[in-house]
Amino acid sequence: MGSFVPHTTSEIEAMLGFLGLDSLDDLFAHIPEAVRLAGGLAIDPGRSEADVLDRLGALAGRNRPAGPSSGTGQLVCFAGGGAYEHDIPTAVRALAGRSEFVTSYTPYQPELAQGVLQALFEYQTMLCRITGMDVANASLYDGASAAVEGLNLAAAATGRKLVWVSAGVRPAIRAVIRTLCGPRLEIREAPLRDGRTVWPDDLDQPAALLLAHPNHLGVLEDVAGAGELAHAAGALLVAGADPVAAGVLRPVGELGADVAVGEGQPLGTPLAFGGPYVGLFAVKQAPYVRRWLPGRLVGEGQDSEGRKAYVLTLSTREQHIRRAGASSNVCTNQTLIAVTTAIHLAWLGPQGLRELALRCARGARYTRDALLRIRGVEPAATAPTLYEFAVRTPRPAGEVLEKLAEAGFLGGLELTREYPELGEALLVTVTETRTRADIDAYVTAFEKAVA
Repeated sequence: MGSFVPHTTSEIEAMLGFLGLDSLDDLFAHIPEAVRLAGGLAIDPGRSEADVLDRLGALAGRNRPAGPSSGTGQLVCFAGGGAYEHDIPTAVRALAGRSEFVTSYTPYQPELAQGVLQALFEYQTMLCRITGMDVANASLYDGASAAVEGLNLAAAATGRKLVWVSAGVRPAIRAVIRTLCGPRLEIREAPLRDGRTVWPDDLDQPAALLLAHPNHLGVLEDVAGAGELAHAAGALLVAGADPVAAGVLRPVGELGADVAVGEGQPLGTPLAFGGPYVGLFAVKQAPYVRRWLPGRLVGEGQDSEGRKAYVLTLSTREQHIRRAGASSNVCTNQTLIAVTTAIHLAWLGPQGLRELALRCARGARYTRDALLRIRGVEPAATAPTLYEFAVRTPRPAGEVLEKLAEAGFLGGLELTREYPELGEALLVTVTETRTRADIDAYVTAFEKAVA
């Protein structure tokens, strides 16, 4: 054990004595045996650093990450479901990688951090424009934490504990909501019909309705209708907004949403094996900003000489100030990735964002039409979609994905476990990174996989 643990035997014994335990086995007794490591670590402590690095490199080389069809050992990606492969312009990488951003620290001293603060202010401004909201914060951890904070804000603003969550919200996000909101909010789930959320006739005085637009099946939701239902019940509508889809869809704020949440990874951030990503969060102006908006907020003002200046503002809302009186324990943000998102949005501009969304949508339409011509493949929902869609397969979805991987494709996401009512089904995603040749080869492989 001493080869891998930087604590002496006497230190470990002191810790166990303080905890009233007899051994390290007692320390881990609450962990199910099925998930514990059986036996020791197969590491030779006599190996040199170079040998260890070679071994780790060989293990890493067994990965088959998403990548272009020309990449050796890579899988051409048709999967999405919350994390997407998009082109990242070289200019975005170069600017976001500057040391002024990469090594910057918490901008509590505005006289030393005007550049970062301005970049975050621009991020907030652009986020408000694509969501149709009045105020955005300086980002949250990821899309899941943003959804949680949206429900927290609604509960604090309404004084209610019941929230309705659409089954079209991504399963991973719903799991985080159950974990973080479950102890203090009552969470009920609204089912899907033909891919769209069906809200109950009696909402029973909720604090919020939460939906995603587009949802996990790629379907475009009736945001305006959900907003009317929520407001009639005295609740807030929290809408998950896709930053790429915003290029062609009306902003959720214009459709009646009170809070916009989402995942900013599609703009400037690579897949990176799951993170770190960035949570988008924006609200209508009144009355949520002063008391309940979570996280950091950058404001614009003037210095003592009348020059434009940027500062962290309204920090009295934050957990480290209000303590138990706060509606959120978030008092930080994802500065670097938020700045990257801002750079990518500025690089695209409104027309570029629209062209990006249209390229994704056109590729998805071409792919969907081609897949539905395959014998036995059916749509899992007929409601309108954008650049993700679900199809039923005549063979088990897991087997289809395995065969597609053998053919060099990350073929999609299996939906069968989370949505058993769909039967054997896959979620397929098409972004601007996929060429027509990629799609045609994928369709050919798909046809063989379901035969």
